[in-house]
Amino acid sequence: MSTVATVPKLQFVAVSKERPVRIAGKLRDEPILHKVSFSLAPGEILCLLGPSGAGKSTILRLANRLEEPTAGRIFLDGQNIASLDVRELRRRVGMVFQVSALLEGTVAENIAFGPQLRQQECDAARYARMVGLGEELLPRPATELSVGQQQRVGIARALANEPEVLLMDEPTSALDVAAARNVLDLIRDLYRQLGLTVVIVTHVLEHARAVADHVVLLVHGSVVEDSPAGEFFTAPRTEIGRRYLAGELQGGEEGPGGSPHGRGN
Repeated sequence: MSTVATVPKLQFVAVSKERPVRIAGKLRDEPILHKVSFSLAPGEILCLLGPSGAGKSTILRLANRLEEPTAGRIFLDGQNIASLDVRELRRRVGMVFQVSALLEGTVAENIAFGPQLRQQECDAARYARMVGLGEELLPRPATELSVGQQQRVGIARALANEPEVLLMDEPTSALDVAAARNVLDLIRDLYRQLGLTVVIVTHVLEHARAVADHVVLLVHGSVVEDSPAGEFFTAPRTEIGRRYLAGELQGGEEGPGGSPHGRGN
């Protein structure tokens, strides 16, 4: 029986990234990512795992062109994102940061920010309901909400742009245990309701186990594991993967080639 290959929703092909750093008064290029390749299917939740300095957050920033790669290509639905208008790309590929950088103004104004930039109407109450915020919060100053509520406002603001891909950088790291569990439940609910493709950076293995379909493990800017989540958590393919799951791999460990490939987030 013949099968039709599905075009990946998001694909990295041999992506490298360097940043200039000043060492002993001299600028030099510091490698952050080294020939990173992976892809994820439409409607999949991918968790990027790895120790501190692995380059996880850099991947998210490259995916919606907050930064540009030094080498390699990134594709959205088979199209090189370098050829896309950056504003349209950021509408299609939304970003939720570790700590939501909310704007001065009300909850409703924060949620509607993206559509209003495009001079479009936005039903802020709809997106507030979608993330579990009561409509009575819409007129309140967003910065007066609890940290957990602010994170939901950040997610609602991203959803108001009707993205196809949602990038989430440590979305639970600033939250207490109960609030983190609520955000994980929200991610699962949104995934089911909206069919979003989601990329999550997290350092908490329990959170990755709770939501991931697919796992990519990075160490010093290189991919060392790329597999379905169930396979990774039960039988990682590499010694580095086994050490990471055992909690033995820290930011200063050597990369897969025997030496670090640089430092990233």
